[in-house]
Amino acid sequence: MDPARLADIYRSYIDCLNAQEWQALNRFVRDDVQHNGRLLGERGYREMLEQNFSEIPDLRFEIALLVSQPPLIASRLAFHCTPKATFRGVAVNGRQVSFTENVFYEFRDEKIARVWSVIDKAAIEAQIG
Repeated sequence: MDPARLADIYRSYIDCLNAQEWQALNRFVRDDVQHNGRLLGERGYREMLEQNFSEIPDLRFEIALLVSQPPLIASRLAFHCTPKATFRGVAVNGRQVSFTENVFYEFRDEKIARVWSVIDKAAIEAQIG
């Protein structure tokens, strides 16, 4: 697959997340998708995302850095949001925080097959501390 085509698919996926168009998620995520080594499947992946939006009503995914080298995407996502309560073990309790997430995606058949994700928890702790 062409790197530009894969990057376009990824941007459309991020648009889908930000619009919370859950019925369209299967256009981007395989039925057997894995997240950080755990098999979630499309349904489990969707539930994880829905829970994120439930806990963080103003959640918005912003691409800060994107590298496309098929079949992989490397992305640094930036967040400026207000979690309602505890987030990643930190009692945020409605305070606005900014942090990043470094994510690698492996695509198969133009859909996300595996995701590896690390959130910068130290940045959150520094703002709350």
